[in-house]
Amino acid sequence: MRKSLGRIGFALLLLVLVAFIALATWEPFWAKRGDVALPDRTYTAEISRDEFGVPHIYAATDADVAYGVAVAHSEDDFSTLQDVIAMSRGRYGAIAGEEGAAFDYAYHLLDARGTAEREYPLLPADTRALFDAYAVGLNDFAEAHPGEVKLGNLFPVDGVDVAAGFALRQPFFFGLGGIIEPLVSGEPLLPEYGPAIPGDTGGAAPAIEPAEVIRTEAAPGPDLARAGPLPRGEEAALAGSNAFAVTPEKSGGPTILVSNSHQPWRGGVAWYELVVESEEGWHYAGANFPGSPFPFLGHNEHLGWTNTVNTPDMTDIYRLEMNEDETQYRIGDRWRELEARTVTLPVKLGPVTLPIRRTVYRSVHGPVIKNDEGFFAVRYGGIGNLGQLDAYYRLNKAASLEEFERILARMDIPSTNFIYGDEAGNIAYVYNAAIPDRAKGYDWRTVLPGDDPRAIWSGPVAYRELPRYVNPASGWLYNANNTPYTAAGAGSDLSPEDFAPELGIELKQTNRSRRAWKLLSEAGQLDRATLEAIKYDTAYDRSGYVAKLWDELEALDLSDDGELAQARDMLMGWDFTADSIGEADALALLMIREFMSSSYQNKPWPDARAELAKQVAHLNTHFGRIDPPMGDLLRLRQGKVDLPLDGGSDTLRASTLWDVDDDGRLSVRHGDSFIQWVEWLPGERVSSRSIQPFGAATTRPDSPHYTDQAALFVKHRLKPVHFWREDVLANAKSRKTVTNRR
Repeated sequence: MRKSLGRIGFALLLLVLVAFIALATWEPFWAKRGDVALPDRTYTAEISRDEFGVPHIYAATDADVAYGVAVAHSEDDFSTLQDVIAMSRGRYGAIAGEEGAAFDYAYHLLDARGTAEREYPLLPADTRALFDAYAVGLNDFAEAHPGEVKLGNLFPVDGVDVAAGFALRQPFFFGLGGIIEPLVSGEPLLPEYGPAIPGDTGGAAPAIEPAEVIRTEAAPGPDLARAGPLPRGEEAALAGSNAFAVTPEKSGGPTILVSNSHQPWRGGVAWYELVVESEEGWHYAGANFPGSPFPFLGHNEHLGWTNTVNTPDMTDIYRLEMNEDETQYRIGDRWRELEARTVTLPVKLGPVTLPIRRTVYRSVHGPVIKNDEGFFAVRYGGIGNLGQLDAYYRLNKAASLEEFERILARMDIPSTNFIYGDEAGNIAYVYNAAIPDRAKGYDWRTVLPGDDPRAIWSGPVAYRELPRYVNPASGWLYNANNTPYTAAGAGSDLSPEDFAPELGIELKQTNRSRRAWKLLSEAGQLDRATLEAIKYDTAYDRSGYVAKLWDELEALDLSDDGELAQARDMLMGWDFTADSIGEADALALLMIREFMSSSYQNKPWPDARAELAKQVAHLNTHFGRIDPPMGDLLRLRQGKVDLPLDGGSDTLRASTLWDVDDDGRLSVRHGDSFIQWVEWLPGERVSSRSIQPFGAATTRPDSPHYTDQAALFVKHRLKPVHFWREDVLANAKSRKTVTNRR
């Protein structure tokens, strides 16, 4: 009997061991494929790095440059690039576990791979050549550094793989995650972006004042991935940027373009600075996200642009009418088969990876989500379109405002504001968005009838229907993630009454917008010093959510708690600047954060007394006082670098999101990120300066460029951009040639 039990026990142990080995090793074998298609050609590029390690990639052809971009970026941040590639192949869960599997579910739900496979072959040959070359660069680095590869059979990749990442990521920038996540979980949907649509009785859109807040936007959901390859959760909800453009007449000298993006400081949507130059005329200085062969913003010799997130109503939700066995849905008088596909999500759990099976659905509307309330289809602007891969490349090489606008007018870039400046003295702001061309007669802010064919739009509105400014009389333009109806000052701003409510253009204001509009309007001349002071402004207006919070604090009865009363009185005397000078700055910084988040995300308004008690307790616990210097609380931390920061969650000098470290300090992870200041003086060549919070090699602790920009960043200083070839060579600290020639 004992022998039998022993044999059974051994057999069970063996079975468990076999199962463990299978779960630990199945995913790479399952993911192996033999369909990677790459051109048989040689790529050669020169990578020159300046004193801050910023790469200048030079080559004979554009494709050779793209190869060099992949190699240079891999040298600095191969870890993040792998996360993006894993996401682009539906395998991020094998790296990041359950959180990564959520990305993989979105990958399958949106059919990112299918979109890439259908649309990539239709792109121009020279655009495909960039993506193919970029893939080869990633493959070569992976082959040369096998010890850094996180996941078996992740490489080789091809241009279609890289393109799939674009197909997946873009709709999350305009808040698609805020639709998918509550539908999947069965939670109530929050209000959609855009103004209310008047009924049959008519009615105009409400007027917008610079100091008015109108909250209509939806929340993108919980903070699920702080440094992931997609803009999701709180990172997406509070994403923001500032942008400024000034004419020569208003500046007293150059055309000025200021790019002041607010992105996460780490991860797949953190900026990477570079300069590209080929003998085919591609010459551009700016920044990209991991997984892109070209910059997304910056400048060339003739013109430049920057982007800020806009939030029009780009997404429509349809409730499907299903048959009894839930295999068909009705449109008009016709029943159609619901497409259903079972996919495998790899979910890493400790040393093993679990294969989780899920069913994804699709209708003619778009992806379909089933929950306890039924089947809901989602249709969004730019669905199924990969034209942005070509559009950004063409924008990089555009030479005039007319050419720039012709490219935007294709409506291939689904969303994002463009703020523009050029050598001819032009400035412009285009509220770019592939907004659905919706029929009248529907309330597009609500769930729509899925059986009504008229409610299924087929493409975007015409470019001419979008808000747009060119050379306003004020001489300046800005955007701070606010409504496009405050952008150029009194007498130059557009009116919401001139735009159909079906467009869903947001009406919101931010504190940054109020401050920018006020300071720009008050300035007689916007020279460099004046514009720098505006860009680094740390003040709050006592209006909007800030006014509501302070009014509530003032009205609190705190007679039962002397310490809270003291804290409240200190806040009542605050000067509304987050400059680390006043005694109330630290407490005000902590207090404003959650109320700003509520305003931005349309979340429930926090309880002022409870929040005050919480933040007072935090300061007492970690500092032994309620009035520590704000710079002791708010920190830039990376490796051994630990520096004080200024600014707040919604100031023009932005310190937006942070992690609370064990010592109670706030380690900023999202806010002012890549800053670039561009100037064109009449008759002179373009010049620019830039800065990043950390350095060029943010995941390489042993690199001298891991944190070498941090000291400049906290002091509001910029470094030179070496754009011109002779300047590059004169300042190169290293130069090398990279090639796939064997």
